[in-house]
Amino acid sequence: MTERIAIVTGATGGMGREIVADLARDHHVYALGRNHEALAELGALEKVTPVGADLVGDLLDDDTASSAVRRLLGLTRVDVLVHAAAIARRHSVDSARAGDWRGQYDLNVVVPAELTRLLLPALREADGTVVFLNSGAGRGAYPGNIVYAATKHALHALADGLRKGEANNGVRVTTVAPGPTDTGMLRALHDEAGQEYTPEHYIAPAEVARAIRLVVDADDSAQITGIAVRPRVELADRR
Repeated sequence: MTERIAIVTGATGGMGREIVADLARDHHVYALGRNHEALAELGALEKVTPVGADLVGDLLDDDTASSAVRRLLGLTRVDVLVHAAAIARRHSVDSARAGDWRGQYDLNVVVPAELTRLLLPALREADGTVVFLNSGAGRGAYPGNIVYAATKHALHALADGLRKGEANNGVRVTTVAPGPTDTGMLRALHDEAGQEYTPEHYIAPAEVARAIRLVVDADDSAQITGIAVRPRVELADRR
């Protein structure tokens, strides 16, 4: 039996690490990230190959693409591609400048679009699955998260269009949209806003990996097009 291959971007983040560990149970996982210490830890797992990558530079600037990423683009089959890499900075329309918009759009939208394009032949060969890690912000926005929310709205459109465009090519496409999840990104956003951070109020990252596992294990007759993962008690409903 041919070994199944998975690629996970944002692998060194809180959700990414859990996703890699889960997929490695029955895939060889290429774990892409920039945190070298976390990559080394992932590399100690069986069937995980860590790949140091600056995805914006590697994919959007042909002059700086790393040899490791170029080797991935040469894979002949990819069974699962998970786009978990993202950045979030607090911005209103008044505070955001062109560079703020471009920076978040490059990583959150353009990188997943370009990586998917480059890997489509390998995904088609494997009848593979593409998972876009979205957010509750992909369906709503408030003054402090406008740039990030806009990128996640765009990511929904990317996933929906890709799913319809690849329907007859064997590729399944899914959006998994977690609400507030206990990660370093969320903690940093709270710190930036001067807000109290209470980890037990947020989704455990392992639950996001469980949702992706449900998608990956779906029978060949179906595709799960979207999953929303929400806190057990919504933050606005807490008493």
